[in-house]
Amino acid sequence: MTKKIFWSVFLVAMVVFLACFGIIMAAMYGYFSEIQSGKLKDQTDLAVHGVAIGGLDYLESLQTDEYRITWIGEDGDVIFDSAVNTADMDNHADREEVHEAQLMGVGESERHSSTLAIKTLYRAVKMDDDSILRVSVTQYTIFSLILSMIQPILIICIIALFLSFLLAHNISKRIVDPMNDLDLDHPLENDSYDELLPLLTRLELQHRQIAYQKEELNHKQNEFNMVTDNMDQGLVLLNAKGIVISINVAAMRFFRTDRHCIGKDFLFIEYHPNLQSIVRGALEGNNGELRMERHRRKYRIKVDTIRRDDQITGAVLLLFDVEQEDLAEQRRREFTANVSHELKSPLQSIMGSAELVESGIVKEEDRPRFMGRIRSEAERLVVLIDDIIRLSQLDEGSELPMEDMDLLEMAKETKDSLENKAFKRGISIGVDGESVVFHGVRRMVSEILYNLCDNALKYNKENGSVTMTVTKEDSFAVITVADTGIGIPEEHLGRVFERFYRVDKSHSRETGGTGLGLSIVKHAAQFHGAVVDVKSKEGEGTTFTVKFPL
Repeated sequence: MTKKIFWSVFLVAMVVFLACFGIIMAAMYGYFSEIQSGKLKDQTDLAVHGVAIGGLDYLESLQTDEYRITWIGEDGDVIFDSAVNTADMDNHADREEVHEAQLMGVGESERHSSTLAIKTLYRAVKMDDDSILRVSVTQYTIFSLILSMIQPILIICIIALFLSFLLAHNISKRIVDPMNDLDLDHPLENDSYDELLPLLTRLELQHRQIAYQKEELNHKQNEFNMVTDNMDQGLVLLNAKGIVISINVAAMRFFRTDRHCIGKDFLFIEYHPNLQSIVRGALEGNNGELRMERHRRKYRIKVDTIRRDDQITGAVLLLFDVEQEDLAEQRRREFTANVSHELKSPLQSIMGSAELVESGIVKEEDRPRFMGRIRSEAERLVVLIDDIIRLSQLDEGSELPMEDMDLLEMAKETKDSLENKAFKRGISIGVDGESVVFHGVRRMVSEILYNLCDNALKYNKENGSVTMTVTKEDSFAVITVADTGIGIPEEHLGRVFERFYRVDKSHSRETGGTGLGLSIVKHAAQFHGAVVDVKSKEGEGTTFTVKFPL
């Protein structure tokens, strides 16, 4: 606004200045031109009178630098000129003022220089002997006068520029400051100038209308969310451009996302090529259906076109868990069988040792050994139950607090917690890599590091090593746990993440493994959208790699 006011004030000032300057210059130039014309006439009459009396002697006796006197014969030849040698001058019979004087007795003309800066006025009078006496005088044109005044004009322009800036600044400040101080949340409570009252009144009406509409929309949105969030089926609504406009809880669980995906392209939450193809087809008017397996479940996804007045306005995705109940029952049976089997062995050992001690068969010197076995088996039961509870919590998929964490620092913390265990076996633990900040659930990430490193110690060789490396690759935070242990046979690599699965059951018994550690790792990684990869060579060691998307 300051700039607009400045240029408006400056242009008005310059227009007024130029108009006044032009009028004054024109008036002054006309006035002085009229005076000079009168003086030229007087000088011509005096010269004619002098020549008539004294002839050539009179002209030669004259001393004048202001006027130029030329005496021209009847035939046009120059008899006398006060400024130029007559021998160097052409015939003047064809000059406008000379020709006019020969015809009319008096002739006048004016001629401009090539630069238009000087104008010469001529007055010629026919004498009694038919000769012509011409007097001329030079006069500056209005253009030259303006050029001669360019300096004061520039000074005035600079002063006008400065004053315009000050005036514009003050005016804009007086106009803008009250507007900047307006309380737009309560327009009618402002104490401002009267010209803003219509605007403030309209703002108040708009605020009331927007507040009412917003309340209505929130009410309808809450009702819609309450209905859809209680659906067992997943529901996703897309607009005509494929942007997510609504998603319920079941669909969020399926796509591993939250309500922050609303307003984003569907491609950002799901990049499966077949599903993307069906969605594009629905947005073009072709309904489609797809079966997918995800999270160890099979889903049927139905995508339909939404039309309004024969125009495609979007698409709706419905996700059906076609084997949810059967899979849940199957898992329950498998889990019950595995838990029963895993609990049975330590309980039998505890009961057997306790019966022997209770019956008195055990000698007094052997009692500590049997009591130690009871304690170790009880500890094994506690660890097993803790893992079962933790795995059940991961299966529930409940929301957990997330935070930023430094994966390199967490790797160092894991190393410190396992240092004593590694020292007893003569195994070295090293941490390498770079600091990478990841946003996730700290306890889950800590369990991933701990379980992978703990397994690397359990199944390592004497005087072996375990190395944890943290790096950043493209848009992934990568954790690698490598050991020099016994390795995993190739035929077992595909099943090591199954619950209660053990490659070497006898070795697992010796080390106290529950068979749930890698299952916890896999579920915790899936919670963060991470991918776990394992590479191993029997007898040479194993490397686990976890890639967390940043």
